[in-house]
Amino acid sequence: MRGQWFIDGTWQPLEEEESNLIEQEHLSRFKGRQMQENFDIEMSKSIDGKDGSGINYSAVHSFKLSRNHVDWHSVDEVYLYSDATTSKIARTVTQKLGFSKASSSGTRLHRGYVEEATLEDKPLQTTHIVFVVHGIGQKMDQGRIIKNTAMMREAARKIEERHFSNHATHVEFLPVEWRSKLTLDGDTVDSITPDKVRGLRDMLNSSAMDIMYYTSPLYRDELVKGLQQELNRLYSLFCSRNPDFEEKGGKVSIVSHSLGCVITYDIMTGWNPVRLYEQLLQKEEELPDERWLSYRELHLLDELCVTRRRLREIEERLHGLKASSMTQAPALKFKVENFFCMGSPLAVFLALRGIRPGNTGSQDHILPREICNRLLNIFHPTDPVAYRLEPLILKHYSNISPVQIHWYNTSNPLPYEHMKPSFLNPAKEPTSVSENEGISTIPSPVTSPVLSRRHYGESITNIGKASILGAASIGKGLGGMLFSRFGRSAASQPAELAKDAVEDEKKPAAPPPTSTVATQTLPPSASGFLDSAYFRLQESFFYLPQLLFPENVMQNKDNTLVELDHRIDFELREGLVESRYWSAVTSHTAYWSSLDVALFLLTFMHKHEQDDAKPSLDPV
Repeated sequence: MRGQWFIDGTWQPLEEEESNLIEQEHLSRFKGRQMQENFDIEMSKSIDGKDGSGINYSAVHSFKLSRNHVDWHSVDEVYLYSDATTSKIARTVTQKLGFSKASSSGTRLHRGYVEEATLEDKPLQTTHIVFVVHGIGQKMDQGRIIKNTAMMREAARKIEERHFSNHATHVEFLPVEWRSKLTLDGDTVDSITPDKVRGLRDMLNSSAMDIMYYTSPLYRDELVKGLQQELNRLYSLFCSRNPDFEEKGGKVSIVSHSLGCVITYDIMTGWNPVRLYEQLLQKEEELPDERWLSYRELHLLDELCVTRRRLREIEERLHGLKASSMTQAPALKFKVENFFCMGSPLAVFLALRGIRPGNTGSQDHILPREICNRLLNIFHPTDPVAYRLEPLILKHYSNISPVQIHWYNTSNPLPYEHMKPSFLNPAKEPTSVSENEGISTIPSPVTSPVLSRRHYGESITNIGKASILGAASIGKGLGGMLFSRFGRSAASQPAELAKDAVEDEKKPAAPPPTSTVATQTLPPSASGFLDSAYFRLQESFFYLPQLLFPENVMQNKDNTLVELDHRIDFELREGLVESRYWSAVTSHTAYWSSLDVALFLLTFMHKHEQDDAKPSLDPV
């Protein structure tokens, strides 16, 4: 904890605001004066302000604060007094009894800590700062983000000692408390709240009400400006105390939780509901009137459309001139290196704003790289507030599971950039297909909701192997479809089965047919085919979305599958004995102390060092 003036005895620092005022007054009055070499001379003075000769030490200087005042008896003998009425009465009584003012109600202050500092006490130079932004509920529990950030910092320190002790990067986590300074509606909502079950209502007013404030056109800007100003204030304060941070290329990341993700995103992108409203108005203006119009009305309507187009052209030219003559200052004073979303509803907000999947796998579709280098969405599988972002970029990623976050105690974990996507295991009922049904009858996410899933993270190789083996007994469902993709006729010889399977591995996989699926029985001597098909599935697992959902898979002109430039959705692993119902209640606030989350954050913040050490690695 940073401090300048400390309380005698407990050696706790004064509040920063009061400490700064006392320091300024002290320097203006006593700068250049000689201080005592140590505490021995001071302790020879009795507590009533007299030395051995019995001389009284009166204050040589006094300074008034808001609720206190400070008296200097010498350059290094300073006392703090409360100006409360009870304290004044106590001082008057004790002084009449013969006691000094200092001994009656004064608190001795020391400039500097009780122990002298050494060069080894200096902390490591911070090279990466992380602003931690809270979501809803801060009004209900003020200071909670400071406690949560302290838990995250403590977890990160444990991980740093274990995994990154030899790295040059030093990460510092700074809490961003933006809610308590906002006035919003004042106490209007509290005044209209009924008294029955008041505790529950107050809890909702202090938490869920923030979402309603943010969707209100009246208060939304106040929330955005509150967080924006606090981020810029903290960054400027940090740079003033660490002047080499910017010069040495220090990086800045943001970790946001819950609604804080949405507000941070809107600050970075500059999104405003007014712009969306103007776009809707423009579309309505372009729509033709469906009722029958006379020739005169049509002529006037044409003239109106021409005038509107001309007006828009003039407005665009005017905006261009203003932009060239006056460069608009960015919303934030720093470039965001990584934007970590935890338990984030951002995807829902973007979907309701009209964001739809595109045909490229770039993050720029939702957050341009020039604004933020990397977007990462962290969530617990049972967090009811969290949603996925990848299907908003490429729709077929709704059938590909999020990347599983490593446990912190995993030895030699596979780097995230080398983890292959795994296909989600659909529910059994929707994928069950009879012998006479075609593959086109399977519900596609283009025309129907995304299929319900049993669980995340099952490897595609396990699904493929189980499906092929299952085809021998059930002859339908997913196993039947996969077997028809790679199978041969039962009349084929076993030697030809293995030979053909090996030769097929050298050929590019053809797009799946859309004709009916013919189920077959597995020959008893087809073990060679099973092994070959299993390894073939392992290498070409990414064609399964094409096989099962041909209308829902984006392809390039050369018929190759469109993939994301890098993965965005990362999912924490569920505990082995974890109750999903209880976890749904606790998971939304479980990120702060998680060692798995701490390792994940530090992995990406230290990534530039890993890239420098291993330049041959593929980009994440």
